[in-house]
Amino acid sequence: MIKLYGNANCSTVKKARDWLTAHHIAVEFHDFKKSGLDASIVENWLSQRDQSELINRKGLTWRALTDEQKQSIKDDTSALALMIDKTSVVKRPVLEQAGRVLHIGFDPLAYAHLFNKEVKS
Repeated sequence: MIKLYGNANCSTVKKARDWLTAHHIAVEFHDFKKSGLDASIVENWLSQRDQSELINRKGLTWRALTDEQKQSIKDDTSALALMIDKTSVVKRPVLEQAGRVLHIGFDPLAYAHLFNKEVKS
């Protein structure tokens, strides 16, 4: 089963969900804004991807952190604590299958490649 993690109100997540629906790809959606994130999920992501890929340093949540909080994110342990505490700092969506991170963020060309779908111009 393919899982999509994100915030239902995020415009990027909406685009990803719309793309998946339009291409008849069934996914289980996990709204981490409502349901939170388990440490085991984030640990799994961090074992596959660098925390710099998973933390959205351009978003409002990151910008609202104090300089001290931002500077304290130096390793996976500190990144894990931040992502569990402030799920909105996670770059979204995270697309996963059988525990393997397939893609972070949304890019229609990348999704088309992942799912062997024809790219429409």
